[in-house]
Amino acid sequence: MILLNGEIISKENASINIEDRGYQFGDGVYEVIRIYNGSFFELDGHFDRLKRSASEIHIELPFDRTTFHTKVNELRSVNHVENGHLYMQVSRGVAPRNHPFPAKSEPVVVGYTTEYATNETPAPGRAMFTEDIRWLRCDIKSLNLLGNVLAKEESKKQGYDEAIFHRGETVTEGSSTNVFIVKDQTLYTHPANHYILDGITRRAILDVAKDAGIPIKENPFTKTQLLESDEVFISSTTQEVRPIIEVSGNTIGTGRMGDVTAILQKAFKKRIPNSEQ
Repeated sequence: MILLNGEIISKENASINIEDRGYQFGDGVYEVIRIYNGSFFELDGHFDRLKRSASEIHIELPFDRTTFHTKVNELRSVNHVENGHLYMQVSRGVAPRNHPFPAKSEPVVVGYTTEYATNETPAPGRAMFTEDIRWLRCDIKSLNLLGNVLAKEESKKQGYDEAIFHRGETVTEGSSTNVFIVKDQTLYTHPANHYILDGITRRAILDVAKDAGIPIKENPFTKTQLLESDEVFISSTTQEVRPIIEVSGNTIGTGRMGDVTAILQKAFKKRIPNSEQ
């Protein structure tokens, strides 16, 4: 079952108009929300970010917070998903193809769930640097992901798990993750401005780092600083806290998950709804 414009229907009975602007222009926004033990993780944070992203491209969400909560929980329940994620997107709607916004169009909302067999954290990974040639509003979680897709595909071809973007010498984020480094027990990550998406998991990590007394600096850092750091890890809704032990052929630190990353990984697990950690 899927969610389509407020109604939960079977996937077989669903259809999207070929003139949907999400399909033709990438004119829309989306969220991916993790489900743990039958509960959504940071659901209000995801709603707030979805609403902000929509507002930034002048789309008014066709539902309020209460309706959002009701519908996504109904969808999770009818699909019996205990562990997995919900994907939801909102496009500007259907209109004859023309670049300016249509005078009249109703947003199209699509949501569906994906179930996970386990909630295991991915093993330590390897990443590569790639120049960040995306647009300058990466803070908007829009449907325009071609730059991210191309970078991820290239990293896969070269045998890496992630592509780490940089603008000149400054590291921004991963193709589908936020990037953190640790140097001398201090946590560094790029500030939440228009160069990166302010990840929900990123925010949770900063919260647990504060609780753990780990110094935090939301400052830009360079490729060289990343390579010379003691630890590197990435974060996302699906990967949580994942250590990176090699970047573009360079071993990071000891080549194993560092102490600070381990602390944050464990602390993050404790924030999971109904967690037994």
